[in-house]
Amino acid sequence: MTKLKLGPIADDKPVKVALELPAALHRDLMAYAEILGRESGQASADPVRLIVPMLERFIATDRGFVKARKSKAS
Repeated sequence: MTKLKLGPIADDKPVKVALELPAALHRDLMAYAEILGRESGQASADPVRLIVPMLERFIATDRGFVKARKSKAS
């Protein structure tokens, strides 16, 4: 089984997001949502709901950002 970086998406109050995505990125989000749904045993998540956890994960694991943020806070 494939191990994705995201786990199940928390059932949280939805927030409306309006942005333009390249078609290829949208297709990737749709595919990711489908695979995530299969892995978690749930229905496919709305691809838009993947954006926030993906961004949070990206920011949390970006060592350069974490380091810069810590040095700015000091």
